[in-house]
Amino acid sequence: MTYRVCFVCTGNICRSPMAEHVFRARVAEAGLAGLVEVDSAGTGGWHEGDGADPRTVAVLDEHGYGSAHTARQFRASWFPALDLVIALDEGHVQELRRLAPTSEDAAKIRLLRSYDPGAVAGLDVPDPYYGGRDGFEECLEMVEAASEGLLAAVRDRVKERTA
Repeated sequence: MTYRVCFVCTGNICRSPMAEHVFRARVAEAGLAGLVEVDSAGTGGWHEGDGADPRTVAVLDEHGYGSAHTARQFRASWFPALDLVIALDEGHVQELRRLAPTSEDAAKIRLLRSYDPGAVAGLDVPDPYYGGRDGFEECLEMVEAASEGLLAAVRDRVKERTA
């Protein structure tokens, strides 16, 4: 049974596609590619059908990650098929909880940086969209730091399912 993770940011062109590609790489490196499905979406539909922001693509490519992406909006109807819904900031958590049809669905929502034991100054991944290239590099660093802890949690859940 496939374990499904969806990363969610605002427009699905900066943070969540970055998290999707980084985490997909970690899943593959861990030998879990056939057991874990990784995706992303945005809370809004402003960029539906667009590719990732060019700065996201550049940072991902320069660091050896994939970058193919088509933006889409998160739908409440997706909750039953998902195991984890990973928000990039607290605003996304609030919006996703509002969309969650049941308390069980709301319990699937987590902040990405809650998986980073080194995160000390808040758990939001700041939106780099209105800034320069440095914000995208910072976003990647935060995503990479949290991905290891997230991978450990997902690996444990996959083991439980296959035991």
